[in-house]
Amino acid sequence: MNISNYFSPTYAVARQKFLDACNALEIPVENHLNDEAKGAEGEELYMDVARIGPINASKVLIISSGTHGGEGFCGSGVQVGMLQNDMFTKLPQDTAVLLIHAINPYGFSHVRRVNENNIDLNRNFLDYSKGLPENPAYADVHPLIIPDDWDGPARAAADTKIEDYIADKGLSTYQAAVSGGQHIHEDGIFFGGFGPSWTNKTLRNVVSKHAGSSKHLALLDFHTGLGPYGHGEPIYVGNPEGLSRAMEWYGDDVTSPEAGTSSSAVVRGTIDNGVTQMAPNASHTCVAIEYGTLPVIEVLNALRADNWLYVKGDKDSEQGKAIKKQVRDAFYCDADDWKEMIWTRGISMIQMALVGLNKA
Repeated sequence: MNISNYFSPTYAVARQKFLDACNALEIPVENHLNDEAKGAEGEELYMDVARIGPINASKVLIISSGTHGGEGFCGSGVQVGMLQNDMFTKLPQDTAVLLIHAINPYGFSHVRRVNENNIDLNRNFLDYSKGLPENPAYADVHPLIIPDDWDGPARAAADTKIEDYIADKGLSTYQAAVSGGQHIHEDGIFFGGFGPSWTNKTLRNVVSKHAGSSKHLALLDFHTGLGPYGHGEPIYVGNPEGLSRAMEWYGDDVTSPEAGTSSSAVVRGTIDNGVTQMAPNASHTCVAIEYGTLPVIEVLNALRADNWLYVKGDKDSEQGKAIKKQVRDAFYCDADDWKEMIWTRGISMIQMALVGLNKA
């Protein structure tokens, strides 16, 4: 078993591996075309969905990759590896697994966290009839996020002000201000959008079809970028009543942003909102698996660089290519030891989810 072979260098290769693995097992795949954008190689972009298990199963485990685009290399590798090893053949009774590959195919292909409209999809699942949430702290730092230049005096001045901000208020406060989500500047980072995105609408339809009548629903959504190198932090997301159940399933290392125990800031509009709303009669146990890559300030700076590049830079320049590599390295460690850590933790979490669902 060569674990590294489960992972792919591009979205196009990852998608083909996923489709080939499903085809080898004769698992039908739904292909949801994003007709609002094209991939980095000019390819069509799809959210692909494979269901394994009885159509009327009351217990459904959703395993999703690529919510944050360029983080999709990680979750795709686990999905492909489990399929290639035929690990879903002996599911517990009355249980189905739903594999959602590339929730954000644009971001996966272009190696961006955001979608084609600069929307962070884990900030987009809101009730827009109630108005947009405020984040005045982001408004304070936004001018520093996108300086006029990236390798000149404007960037240097912005970095100095950010360092002063962190020295005064702390890194966690800066992280919360920046990453908590904002609906003010559509050219900024962690922008949640002014309305439901293509992914929002498509994912809701997928969950409604495949888990809408379920009684117990679990979500494992794969992410990268926060925490120690290669460590998979189980971050509980969703309604507070499910936290104790998540800890029963996955252990005491389950963290909670709301409780201040997670590497993640408190976030509004995450995809679990859409997932749980489409399965209204089910119990919900929703967890994001967050794998560390680089120190958090380096990850945030990579996102700043990517944002600057698409707003003010030249993607085809040498500077642009360097920034793209910086972003890729922030969310995908192309190293055998990292991939093995991803794989080992990933399949362990999935097995624990199936055991927990079986007891539900």
